[in-house]
Amino acid sequence: MHHPPSSSACLSSARFPRALLALPLSIIVAAGLGVNPSARAQVEDVTELSPVVVTAARTAETADETLASVTVIDRAEIEQRQSKTMRDVLRGLPGVALSSTGGPGASTSLYLRGTESDHTLVLIDGIKVGSATTGAPPWQHIPVEQIERVEVVRGPRSSLYGSEAIGGVVQILTRRGQQGPLTPRLSLGAGTHNTIRASGGLSAGTERGWFDAGLGFEQTQGFNACDGEPFVGGCFVDQPDDDGYTNKNGRLSGGWDLADWLEVEASFMRSEGETEYDGGAFAGNRDKTALQTARLRFDLQPLAIWSSRIEIGRSWDDSKIYHEDDFLDRFDTRRDLLSWQNDIAVAPGHQLTLGVDHQRDQISTTLIYNDDARDNTGYFAQYLGRFGALDAQLSLRQDDNSQFGGHGTGSAALGYRFGNGLRLSASYGTAFKAPTFNELYFPGFGNPDLKPEQSRTAEVGLAGGHPWGRWAANLYQTDVDELIATNLVGTQYLPENIDESRIRGLELWTTAELSGWLLDANLTLLDPRNESEGPNNGNLLARRPEQTFRLDADRQFGRIGVGGTLFVSGRRFDESANRVRLDGYTLVDLRADYAFSDALRLQARVENLLDEDYETAAYYNQPGRTLFVSLLYQP
Repeated sequence: MHHPPSSSACLSSARFPRALLALPLSIIVAAGLGVNPSARAQVEDVTELSPVVVTAARTAETADETLASVTVIDRAEIEQRQSKTMRDVLRGLPGVALSSTGGPGASTSLYLRGTESDHTLVLIDGIKVGSATTGAPPWQHIPVEQIERVEVVRGPRSSLYGSEAIGGVVQILTRRGQQGPLTPRLSLGAGTHNTIRASGGLSAGTERGWFDAGLGFEQTQGFNACDGEPFVGGCFVDQPDDDGYTNKNGRLSGGWDLADWLEVEASFMRSEGETEYDGGAFAGNRDKTALQTARLRFDLQPLAIWSSRIEIGRSWDDSKIYHEDDFLDRFDTRRDLLSWQNDIAVAPGHQLTLGVDHQRDQISTTLIYNDDARDNTGYFAQYLGRFGALDAQLSLRQDDNSQFGGHGTGSAALGYRFGNGLRLSASYGTAFKAPTFNELYFPGFGNPDLKPEQSRTAEVGLAGGHPWGRWAANLYQTDVDELIATNLVGTQYLPENIDESRIRGLELWTTAELSGWLLDANLTLLDPRNESEGPNNGNLLARRPEQTFRLDADRQFGRIGVGGTLFVSGRRFDESANRVRLDGYTLVDLRADYAFSDALRLQARVENLLDEDYETAAYYNQPGRTLFVSLLYQP
């Protein structure tokens, strides 16, 4: 993983369990002995650790420059670790917790820094994705074979992006064509549960333009997703059958330099998923989902000090629900985006960004909603400045929404770089989350008087770079008000702005090389508390583990590469009352590959080597020990 040398974190001490505070941090820090400056992909030295980050400030920065806490996963790391799904890519990253309701294709939730699953903004090539009805992004249907890199920005970003960026932003950047002749790529694989995967693509580029195209297919028999109990919990049915999944995806993108001052890019991606799950005649037991994104971008350079970007995009999230072969419901949502951003170099080391975003959300369903469309216009400004060893970032945004009116957010961050390579940073930011269409208008349930959920986050961080590697420590606190929860109003249950939460966290990360092994380790300690009045006050927020630890180790022996991942998750509770406890678990994955040539490789991965039996949502099963073998051809 690529990590920045610094980030931000909370100013108050955290109420962590005593066992956590007793955990010797030397286990993590010891991994930071002897980083090899030439290490590739998963460990970088001081000069190599500066991938360009575009998400944290909506403008290109190196990881050394950004004041945000960022993790970047590039294509080389995805392939080396043999990640096949977004769960593989994201699991165990600093501040990231995942839960899912079964195996491949099952609904997946991401809790970034302990915030709600819909408090993370998800972008694909700059276009917001996710269902406007539920607020949930379709993690399970995003095709990893089409991805070039993933940027995970932790901390509030509403002052740049608007709604949803309370916990942070995850941006997925798809493959780009590289300069050179027409080049094919191909991957074929098979594994446990009668799983097969195939993907291929073509790429080419010149000094004036490039294109990339890709297709992918996955099919698996799966396993029994849910051990539900009728009238008790889980999926509320007992259907001990295998629940399969099929996915077909494709993507086409290209870029052209039409003039020295004008560049144009266009892209389109579609992913179709069909998921079987356990359910009854009311909830269904099969769904067909289509995720699409389309984007057209113009980059202009009117003056040497002024660059301008105009972006037009659309995302679709279409879902059809069936019980056996009987059609039940349809939920189609569409998000249109128009954005104009201007970056102005006002002086050396000082940049001003001014921009406006317009977004229109529209839904089409078999149900009748009181309103099926809304508009939002956001105006934002940002200042990035450097004063010797001091860096500053200030941003403000005003959103005007046709449903809830105006809402302003802001953030400020400072970083000071000491002469010994240490960097101290601090930040404070506000963010918000607009109510979804289901919360506002769902027939018989919605509440059109809902207000946006609001948050405040304070953060401090310390990081450094040395010949042996890099490390970072980040402490933060997030307070969320006006959380939307279901409450009994008269004789009817309705969503209301009644809940509050307080989340404190500590993130530690380091890389190293030890006896030829490239190591990457991180530890997250989390204390996510319900601060709402009532019986759940002081309880842990549902489905967030209090501790997670991940260690990756890889080594090359000539043509043979070997590696493994250790992931440890602490306990969590399945619901706000904290009556249903989900025990902690440990996962061990092993991987190996053999290079027949520079272009042809054979890979094999064993997941959950110890066949751990665990749940991230009550009653829903997770994969046991599995094996997957792939053959990759990439000239």
